[in-house]
Amino acid sequence: MDTPESMKTELAAWNNGNGIDLETWVANEGNFSLAVGYASIFWPAFTLFEGYILPSGFSADVLRDFEQSGRGRRSVEWVMNHLHIADIQRWGCGDKSKDKLLVLGDVLKEIYEAKLQWQFPDRPCTVEFFIPNDSDDLSEYQLSFWQKCHETPELPPMRT
Repeated sequence: MDTPESMKTELAAWNNGNGIDLETWVANEGNFSLAVGYASIFWPAFTLFEGYILPSGFSADVLRDFEQSGRGRRSVEWVMNHLHIADIQRWGCGDKSKDKLLVLGDVLKEIYEAKLQWQFPDRPCTVEFFIPNDSDDLSEYQLSFWQKCHETPELPPMRT
């Protein structure tokens, strides 16, 4: 993985200026509680419900509300599964940057593609890493997916 530009100076300052790589930095700065929390994002639990693939623990009431929109199963699945990349670190995080969100979005897209193919081999999915037209709007970088069987000439997915 390429180190985001916004992290290179910090990593280079370690080890008396000799620098460290990302893995060594995580070993020094991270903790197991955070690792477990991140695991739930980087390898999420999905379930099959009424033909939808959804995050485990989803709300049936929220699902019904989105079904009432009339936008089709693809859009419902997209909005139920979407993740705002910036929300991974929501409060008090001062190092959010475009280059970090791009790296995370690309990696999460690959992870979700692999996870969905492994868990639901008979239900091919499209995984989308959405980058907003205004690339400086960090709150709108989103990851989501839908099953290809739900692709129809319908309205584009509703974004939140």
